[in-house]
Amino acid sequence: MSLPHHIESLFAHLAWADERALLALETSHGEPPQALELFNHVLGAEAEWLARLEQRPCEIAIWPELNLAVCRATAARNREQYAAYLSRLTAADLDRAVRYRNSGGAEFESRVEDILLHVALHGSYHRGQVALVIRGAGAVPNATDYIAFVRGVAAATRVNQAAG
Repeated sequence: MSLPHHIESLFAHLAWADERALLALETSHGEPPQALELFNHVLGAEAEWLARLEQRPCEIAIWPELNLAVCRATAARNREQYAAYLSRLTAADLDRAVRYRNSGGAEFESRVEDILLHVALHGSYHRGQVALVIRGAGAVPNATDYIAFVRGVAAATRVNQAAG
């Protein structure tokens, strides 16, 4: 039994959106430090959640301090490792419970599907913050909305209401 379409789509979007956010940071002329810090967290959290799913230690911190070159390598590694993980997963695996400790040391148990949905939604939330910081610094962020990914066209903005 294969994975539900929404899981595969969300992780295809995650990889696409991470790349778009990274490109915006790379072209924002001295990336705003807060935007880089937030994007570092996106990548660190992706890595941490995958380590929890696979029941292994994580190689990087949840709030790492990475430069753009290391961000690019980390995003590629996360993308490849999630693709490999998802390729091994079945629909039945989505209901499996995973025990883990959070960054504060508290122990929890969550379903695989809930963890995967959290990873996708968590990244969207923080990539929105990255875009806000980039815009506040006078640069133009890339659209990372799911609908922009699906349509291949960015959603409407205040400047271009007809696009949405």
